[in-house]
Order: sequence, then structure tokens, then C-alpha cells
Amino acid sequence: MTVLRIVYASAIELRTDEAYYWTWSKEGALSFLDHPPMIAWFVRFGTAIFGDTTLGVRFGGIVAMLVTQLLLADIVRRLTHDMRAVLFAVLMPEAALYYGLLMAKVAPDVAMIPFAVAMIWALVRLAQSGDGRWWLAAGLFAGLSLLSKFTAIMFAPAVAAFLLVPDWRWRWLRSPYPYLAVLIAVAVFSPVLIWNAQHDWASFRFQGVRATTNYGVSLRTVGDYIGLQFGLVGFVMLPVILSALAMTAWRGYRRREPVAILLSTAVLVPFFYFLVKSMTLRVGDTWPMFMWPVGFAAAAVNLAVLSREGRSARLIRLSVFWLNTAVVSGIAFVVIVFLYYIAAPWNLLGKIDPIGAEAGFEQVAARAQAALDETGATWIATTDYRTYAMMRWLFRGRVPVIELNERGRFQDFGDPGLDQIKGHAGIYVGREPDNRAPVWESIRAQRQPLGDVERRWRGVLTDTYVIEKLTGWTPELSPPKDSPLFWWKVLAGEFEKRSLG
Repeated sequence: MTVLRIVYASAIELRTDEAYYWTWSKEGALSFLDHPPMIAWFVRFGTAIFGDTTLGVRFGGIVAMLVTQLLLADIVRRLTHDMRAVLFAVLMPEAALYYGLLMAKVAPDVAMIPFAVAMIWALVRLAQSGDGRWWLAAGLFAGLSLLSKFTAIMFAPAVAAFLLVPDWRWRWLRSPYPYLAVLIAVAVFSPVLIWNAQHDWASFRFQGVRATTNYGVSLRTVGDYIGLQFGLVGFVMLPVILSALAMTAWRGYRRREPVAILLSTAVLVPFFYFLVKSMTLRVGDTWPMFMWPVGFAAAAVNLAVLSREGRSARLIRLSVFWLNTAVVSGIAFVVIVFLYYIAAPWNLLGKIDPIGAEAGFEQVAARAQAALDETGATWIATTDYRTYAMMRWLFRGRVPVIELNERGRFQDFGDPGLDQIKGHAGIYVGREPDNRAPVWESIRAQRQPLGDVERRWRGVLTDTYVIEKLTGWTPELSPPKDSPLFWWKVLAGEFEKRSLG
């Protein structure tokens, strides 16, 4: 399965967000508007080994998957000493599309997962040993999780319950170790705090809008959320894990067992939060990705505990049957999806195909190169971060690429090559109808249409891009914060303009 992920990582062209994170890896910023910097460091690690290739960009995720599996295996081994349960803990991630294939996709969640699981592992070691120093390790991994993605904070209720519900609460509340763990986490997270203090707390404003945006109650977005969990975790695996979590939560809170409380709360609280959120907002496909590995551990542990509790033989047989079915059917599904994208010639999902919807940018880049050659232009402009990222990825520094608007995304980015931009003509590459967006009222360049180009994947038209020549204007890298050229767009459901000022 690791070989399968390596082949996938090498063969499939980068998606737009992946290219966007690759651009971050080329910058020296402490943090970024959208997310903390860990994913940029993961990309930089991979490209230092394999260069600016798709495998290089995605290699960190492949390593993260292996580390996550090792941590899950050790958690389950320590809690059960049951090799069958350990084997299930290793195989369940392979049987979930989220992880069996998509850990090879670059996303902040991929960077966060091994650190989050390591935090859980440290707390399991704490519960078993009673050694308060494990709080310090948990604080370190918590800080690294936050340095990867802000949603790591959603494990806080589980850690709080782990601390406060069991009978040991007064011991730890009087101990310095939990408080030192918090200080360590804050210290590790400090690059994000420093960057935000220097930029009017931009990341927190950005994510705050995402978290509080409400587009009205919609059953469609609830269906999207539930359907995504079935598709990406597994049609059999999801109910197996949720039932195991319910049993683990009942056992943990009834008996005040610290680890059972930790494992169940770490998944159930985020799961129900996103379920409620999905009533008014489309939940992103990767947003819940961080929580399910803990669910795999809980399901594996639950299988061993059922036998020890003397549950009926029928219940144990059913539990083993459904876990086996989930693993076998899940791995088969992952392999089928892999073969569909690697070997099949068809597009079975049309425009909604998640890979096909972001493929075909080579066609756009080729037309942009032709326009550069025809006009003598020396730079490329866009008005969309996705197009910006893909043009920058495909041109690999041969031509300066700049997004004319949303400059709030690019604070502390390096000089894109102003010496090749100022006083020279440029080529605008933009998806229709972005070429008619209101932001052009703030862009004083003279525009000359040069034609358009279609972006297709396996014969299906995805988008049409216009190509224009720009003259008589030099882009502003740092426009005022009240300028339309600075505003960023919120991507949780639909586009909105928001000012950071």
C-alpha cells in the first residue's frame, strides 16, 4: 500500500491547493494567512530529497502515514497486548480512502495527523506509567499539531476530560506538569503567534470568519458531510468505528477510565461539531481528517476489551466479522480508486471529479507560454490563488507569476521578480468570468484580449481561461488593507470579500 501511494504521488498532477502549499515552501515567512507553516516545511523536506517533483511535494505525507501507523500500533499494543488488535490498527487506515491513498495528497491535515496521534500516544504512556513527565511530551506534540493546523484545538475537550473526569484529577491539578505542557505547546506554536501579532491577527480573523459563517440551514450540506465520511472513511468502516466509539465512551465515562475517555472524546466531539456545522456550511473534505486515526485505535482496542469483559461470543464474532469486512472491502475500494486515476481512460464523475476538476492546467500553461512568446511579455498575472499556484508550479521560476488581488494571502512573500515586471508587458491568465470581476475597477492596466484556452480532463471540459496582454501598470505587492486588491476570499461554502483591516 505504501508503494501504491508512492506511485499515486508520482503520477497524479498536483491539485491547486497542493501547488499553493508548494509556493509557501519557497518563502521564508514565519506563517501564512490560511494555515500555520508546518505543511510548507513538510513540502520543503520532500523537495530537498526529490526536487520540485510531484513525489517531492507529497513525500512528507507518505512518511506521515507510516509514522501514524507505527504510533497507532504502539498505542494498541500497550493497551491490549493483542496482536490481532494491533494488526487491525495498522490495516484500518489502509482501508480508508482518506489515508490509504490521500495521505499522499498535500494538506495541512496530513502534517497535523502524526503529531496529533503522537500527543494521544504520550497521554496513553502517561496513563499507564503515572509519570508526569509524559505531560511535557504531550505538550510538545500538541504544539506541533497546532503548528500544522488550527483544528488541533478540537482535541482540547478530550484532553480536558482525560484530566478532569478520572479520579486522579486532583493529583494532576496540583502538579506543575499539565501547566508546563501548556507552556511548551504555546512556545512551539509561537511562530504563528509572532506572525499574527505582526499582521493584525490575520490568520485568526480569516479562520474566525470560516468558523462563524452561516449560509442558512441546508440538508444538502448535511448530506455532503455524511456522504463524505462514508466515502472517505469507508461505507462499512464508518459505522464500525462509530459503534466502537460509542461503546468506548460508555465504558470510559461510566468507569472513569482515562484512556477510554480520551480516545472516544477525541473523535466524537469533533464529529458532532462538524455535523452541527454542516447544517449551515459545507464542511471541507479534509477538515475531519485529523480525528479518524484515533477512532481506528479505539475500534481496535474495543475488540480486545470485548473479549476481556466476557461479552457474548456472538457479539465478539460479529465485531470481528465486521472489522474484517471493513478492512477487506476498504482496501479493495482504495485499490479500485487508485486504478481509476492511474490506469483508466474514463471520467465517470464528470465535472465533479475531485481530481479531474483540478487537472489540465498544463494546457493553460502551454497557451500562456505561447502568449509570452508572441507578445514579448515577461510576467504572468492572475486574479485567483489557484491559478496563481498552478502557473507558478508549472513555470518553476522561469517567469515571474503574481496574483494581482488577494494580496493579504501573500504577506511576507519574497520579491516575485519586480525587475522583470516593472515597465514590461504581462500576460493575464484567468478563469471566466474572473476577467469581468469588480476587482478590475482597481486595476488600471490596459488589457488586450489574446484568446482563450479550455481546460479538459479525459475529454470533459472543466473551465475556460482567457488570455490577455497587460500594459501600462505595475502590480502593487503591498496595497493598503482597505483596498480591494488586499481583501481575501473565504472558501467555506462560497466566496466572500472580507477586509483584514
